[in-house]
Amino acid sequence: NQKSFLEYSIGLFYQDIKPMRDQIVRVKRYEKVPLILVGNKVDLESEREVLSAEGRALAQEWGCPFMETSAKSKTMVDELFAEIVRQMNYASLPEKQDQCCTTCIVQ
Repeated sequence: NQKSFLEYSIGLFYQDIKPMRDQIVRVKRYEKVPLILVGNKVDLESEREVLSAEGRALAQEWGCPFMETSAKSKTMVDELFAEIVRQMNYASLPEKQDQCCTTCIVQ
């Protein structure tokens, strides 16, 4: 159960992030890949090109959490790692319809 996060700079157009997610989905062969979308460099607000609303909308489309962070000022970095752990714990819980092998169903 690996968790991924896709990060983009809020100061750059993030069109390349969609193909990255598509590639992760192809490699994992599962549409609901555990993922967190992260807008970084919020300390550079004056250089922002990607609105928070755009990141939130994309995360909603993908069905994943969204956060904005700054590694430089350590804004929301601890919360990001806490969310990664939370998502990993959640992803490790089996769903009722998931089969762990061909002879049993988790109920």
